[in-house]
Amino acid sequence: MNHGNRKKSERGGIIVNLIVLLGIVIFCVVLYLVRHPILRFMAEEWIVEDALDKSDALIVLGDDNFYADRATRAAQLFREGKALVVVASGRRLRPNAGIAELMEHDLFERGVPKDKIVRFVHDADSTLEEAQALARLARERKWHSVIIVTSNFHTRRARYIFRHVFPEGLEVQVASARDGDFDPEHWWEKRKSIKEFTGEIVGMFVTVWELGGKRATSGKTQSIVELGGLNPQLVV
Repeated sequence: MNHGNRKKSERGGIIVNLIVLLGIVIFCVVLYLVRHPILRFMAEEWIVEDALDKSDALIVLGDDNFYADRATRAAQLFREGKALVVVASGRRLRPNAGIAELMEHDLFERGVPKDKIVRFVHDADSTLEEAQALARLARERKWHSVIIVTSNFHTRRARYIFRHVFPEGLEVQVASARDGDFDPEHWWEKRKSIKEFTGEIVGMFVTVWELGGKRATSGKTQSIVELGGLNPQLVV
């Protein structure tokens, strides 16, 4: 009698295991079939763009890509009257040349007058260090609002960083620039796009850990600022 009950119990256990296994297989098949909409949704939700009001300055983050997409978006916003000056922020590559000079050239080619471009040269190794350096510029210029222009895949992390690092009371808006190397509709099809997107997700975790949810007020990066024909000056 007990032997028969044991066999029935074993058969019942096997059936349950088979049902669970079948459910897992079906779930994996469905997940595979809908992977593209899920991946597309992930990218589209990651990209942010604020409702842009007029601000004191447009800040274009470095490094821009091969197509100068960030400079293109910034020039468009400048022509729309979103700000009176555009900050070309970029790393120093040589003592007298760097990304900022190249970005200034791109902005000028796209219709931004040279006397409306603030060339901002820095030695930052990350977006966080760049934000800390730019925070000094914002305080020095007594700006009350800025628009950060950066690549679409970089917008969410950039907004988080700048809203934590910039002075209290200074409004930070973010404008998304399309990126020739990152199409949110098909980003999983290109190795470079996968690297950029996954790098941003990892970078976001690192940033949250670094800032700890607290507003930063200082940084160590030294920067050189040049406005039109003015001589460079050290921002400390």
